[in-house]
Amino acid sequence: MLSRRQFALGSLALGVLGTTGTARAAAGYDYTARETFDLFDKVFHSSGALGQPTDHNEQGGLGWGQSYALAAFIRMYEAYQDTSYLDRLIHNADLMLAMRDSERGVADYRGLSLPVWRNRSYTAGGVTLLDPAGQPLLEVRSALTNVDDAVATVRAGTSEDRFTLEVANAPKAKVSTFANLTMDPAGPDYAVRRVLDAYPSATMVTVRDLRDSPAAGPIPALGTAGLAASPAHFSVHTGMITYPLASFVRIVYRTPGLRRDRRYKAKADEYLAAVRDAAAVHDREWVQNDAGLGHFIWPKGMPVPYDGTEQPINQSLGLGQTYAELAAATGDPTYLDRTRRLARAFAGDLKVDADDAYVWPYWPTFGKLYNGYTKADDVSEYTPSYGSPGKGAQQVEDLSHGAIDVEFAALAFRRKIHYRGRDMERFARTYTKNLATSDNGVATTLVRVDGTGALATAGQYLQAPRWMPVAQWDETLFTHARAVYDDHAVESQYGSTLLCVAYLNWHARRRG
Repeated sequence: MLSRRQFALGSLALGVLGTTGTARAAAGYDYTARETFDLFDKVFHSSGALGQPTDHNEQGGLGWGQSYALAAFIRMYEAYQDTSYLDRLIHNADLMLAMRDSERGVADYRGLSLPVWRNRSYTAGGVTLLDPAGQPLLEVRSALTNVDDAVATVRAGTSEDRFTLEVANAPKAKVSTFANLTMDPAGPDYAVRRVLDAYPSATMVTVRDLRDSPAAGPIPALGTAGLAASPAHFSVHTGMITYPLASFVRIVYRTPGLRRDRRYKAKADEYLAAVRDAAAVHDREWVQNDAGLGHFIWPKGMPVPYDGTEQPINQSLGLGQTYAELAAATGDPTYLDRTRRLARAFAGDLKVDADDAYVWPYWPTFGKLYNGYTKADDVSEYTPSYGSPGKGAQQVEDLSHGAIDVEFAALAFRRKIHYRGRDMERFARTYTKNLATSDNGVATTLVRVDGTGALATAGQYLQAPRWMPVAQWDETLFTHARAVYDDHAVESQYGSTLLCVAYLNWHARRRG
């Protein structure tokens, strides 16, 4: 078995591919052939698997499924200059745009129906408890994942003005109990204060008094009520979904033959308006400073576990991809400025290791979550405290999410917005020096961009070809990523599988 820390690139070049012929024969696919992509496209889109263009995004099917399929069509067009792939994008994009909240007639947690795709799969949520007269009294919230599994139970306390609140999440075997609470803000057992003092409880509970003028008074009606995840919009979903649409716009506007085609030009105009509208939904999350940096936050009170904090690097850069393509397509200085600010912020989190490869964290180092915060800092409603000062969520980025970061950086480089060739070389070495490895002769990867973590699961190593944007700076990146697919005899499974096969085609054509 080769070293798990670093893939033996020399042995790969000398014949590791030849040791896995059985798996390749079983699959029978050339993952650099358009015939393989076209087959996988048909299989995936007839499978009913999550990520079809007619899916809503409530469980992330569009953000983490169809977005990859749309991006795959862009890469296949770039590889072969065949407009049938643009036609495939148009077909799917039109179906997907019909799934926007504004088209479906659904709203987010604020009651707004917007031209974007809401999500419930990893939001926080809660339930409103009523007083005996049926008036809203207390909102019980949980930031624990799968909040739809949680149940709030109100039982009688030791007197008429007291009650016991229990919040249980049975699938997670988590229960939080708060005995003898009151609704009196002046008392030591005031529900809001007692629950906050106990945070973090097992089910990560917080409560909010819904009365206009809180005072001693009736307690919540006794009984049981289920919590529900609140619908919200994530910049990373919007970015992943709109990125290939913005790429389509850029391709059409900057290709004279396509621009003269009435159908393509009309679709490009339509998609440009849709992408602008969707991106604008997240303007309230955008933060920039005098140092020229920019990033996204989750506004305080947004029903997500870490409201009030900076978003992960990959989630900020997800929408940054769209900004970069809009800047290239339209020349709009706002999109150009935001792309540059995001690129500078990301660059500040990049560190060079002993192999001259880049490593970076999942959360931005300047952020509240990375550095930890306390209740006294008044950062977040749903997660009032995290870690300790100076020691928060400091995990290293992983291969899959890191692919979004690298996609953005390579795009900013190609558009001459930020970064240099040396940066691209270091990103390529992140893969070849830190991520690439083999297990008993089978090409696979490690989990973290610094080479730490166990051997990756399929959810990580099958994303390897998404690092193709920097493969031209180290050909062994392509060789290894292709070997991952050959050695595992990958079948058509997900939208991301489709994109990976497209990327293998894309790079093979570029180098050929």
